[in-house]
Amino acid sequence: MPAHLAEIPPLLIIPFGLLLLLIAVMPLSPDRVKHWWEHRYAYVAVGLGLLVAAYYVFKIPDGGHTVLHTLHEYISFIALIGSLFVVAGGIHLNVKGSATPLENAVFLFAGAILANFVGTTGASMVLIRPFIRMNKVRVSSYHIVFFIFIVSNVGGALTPIGDPPLFLGYLRGVPFFWLLERAVLPWLFTVGAILAAFFVIDRRCYNKIPRSLQTQAAQPEQWRFDGSINVLFLALIIGAVFLPERWFLREIVMLAAAVASYRLTPRLIHEENKFTFGPIKEVGFLFIGIFMTMMPALGYLELHGAGFGITQPLHYYFATGSLSAVLDNAPTYLNFLKLAQVSTATSGVVDDTPAAMQAFLAAHPSLVIAVSLGAVFFGAMTYIGNGPNFMVKSIAESAGVKVPSFFGYILRYSLPVLLPILILTAAIFLR
Repeated sequence: MPAHLAEIPPLLIIPFGLLLLLIAVMPLSPDRVKHWWEHRYAYVAVGLGLLVAAYYVFKIPDGGHTVLHTLHEYISFIALIGSLFVVAGGIHLNVKGSATPLENAVFLFAGAILANFVGTTGASMVLIRPFIRMNKVRVSSYHIVFFIFIVSNVGGALTPIGDPPLFLGYLRGVPFFWLLERAVLPWLFTVGAILAAFFVIDRRCYNKIPRSLQTQAAQPEQWRFDGSINVLFLALIIGAVFLPERWFLREIVMLAAAVASYRLTPRLIHEENKFTFGPIKEVGFLFIGIFMTMMPALGYLELHGAGFGITQPLHYYFATGSLSAVLDNAPTYLNFLKLAQVSTATSGVVDDTPAAMQAFLAAHPSLVIAVSLGAVFFGAMTYIGNGPNFMVKSIAESAGVKVPSFFGYILRYSLPVLLPILILTAAIFLR
């Protein structure tokens, strides 16, 4: 971040906090207020974003450059999220019957592995609808929450493709297989612990359903894969991630794949998936507001983060994680990675060169692991911690599944279930 961001008043962080508060409380409001929010959220999100952007443009020297950079990041974000949403909407895994707890656990573990090859967004968009159909006899809110925990977040912690923060690290010199070689054990432990918690809850609920439904759930699953052409478009989108950033080439390829997918996918598949553009519309408007309003928060973090006393791997893990839960985890990762580099450099200045990154990785690998795992794992703590989270929530709601509110998600699942597991991971692997 440029030094001029020091001139931004702390009060400018208020729009970001207000937007997060509205996202959290409006769905819980009386019907009249809730109805108003459902029809006006786009205006509120964009309006708050424009308020912050206007201050940058007119009051901050060269602030327009920061706004343009943030807009570029948003376009890249929504191009990836949107194209994967459209392409995944053209893939239909036909599932008959209902899954047992063991089958659910195996499915989620497979999703965690897949997330490292097609990204948490890609894996989430492809698998969430089949997962709901697998459990259509007894689908509940905890199915969606644990899907977000495992497939939409923790699963993608091993490769740059897995989660956007890790891809940004790859672009800045972290080797492709660097985390895979060093973080498999904490990844396996965390995924395994979350799956164990899920299995206990799912088994208890499964035992409470009528025996006739248990018999139906025990029937062998019959799978049918429709929309296979979209596998090609999915591969094209993932491949586009590695294209140069110039001229929006990457985003153009992604959007072209989405358009081709939508045109070539038979209407019947979209109907079977209950595909609509509603979820991506909601994510698009809310996140343009989030991206714009969080600029002052991220600027403050970079300018004053060195004074927070963050020195040890545990510090970086929890500091990166706590902010990744409420800020977009990609820029949070970059800020703490830069903070780690600056704090450990003898001169206090770090060159943005591959050689400098290699030297830093060799000298302080535990700090990079801590920042990486903190950014990816803690993205599951709230609906807005990572891009796929809100998308999965919207798709589940569109399918008629009752999902927890913003605070319900945190109070019923994140704090009592996920957070102790993440703390235990740190205690074992990051001491």
